[in-house]
Amino acid sequence: MMRFVQSWNTRARMRAPGMAGMVLCACIAGLSLGIRPGAAQDAVQTQPQPLVLRDAPRGPVTNLPLPRFVSMKASVGNVRRGPSLTHRIDWVFRRRDLPLEITAEHGHWRRVRDSDGAGGWVHYSLLSGTRTAIVEAELLALRVSPDPASREVARLEVGVVGRIDECGRDWCRLSAGGYRGWVEKHHVWGVGDSEILD
Repeated sequence: MMRFVQSWNTRARMRAPGMAGMVLCACIAGLSLGIRPGAAQDAVQTQPQPLVLRDAPRGPVTNLPLPRFVSMKASVGNVRRGPSLTHRIDWVFRRRDLPLEITAEHGHWRRVRDSDGAGGWVHYSLLSGTRTAIVEAELLALRVSPDPASREVARLEVGVVGRIDECGRDWCRLSAGGYRGWVEKHHVWGVGDSEILD
């Protein structure tokens, strides 16, 4: 019997003061993760570790590569128009473990975007270095080995988020919904095309 791992809605558009608001949702889901406190005051890579090129651009605050992928540590996180509490909230991410890409740094703030390109500035304390990925293909097969002919463990719906255990050139091993297996890398978002994680 085929098992399915389902996604659910997790991002809402906030109403600006004095304006009529609408709630917009994006289908995204995931698993739990953590963050390591550090002197750099930022989410850092835990497991798996990426292969980083020495000439990659670095963030001015953390000296970590830019852009880079992280995930939501918090269950709810305000996304602001600028890097301070005085800037208006445009989005609220409502799902822990959501993969995000950091594109800029400013003090305690990180500019991020999600798989749809939506985003803004979030406080570093809301982020984790634990790597996750979101499924972008309908009913993506989770397989026992990195081989398209291998047995399916489960099927993942679009929007399901899984924790990345490792990634090779073409395949990533994910844990999602209590299942673990391999998916083709180009069907998920949250890892670079040439990024190797082990």
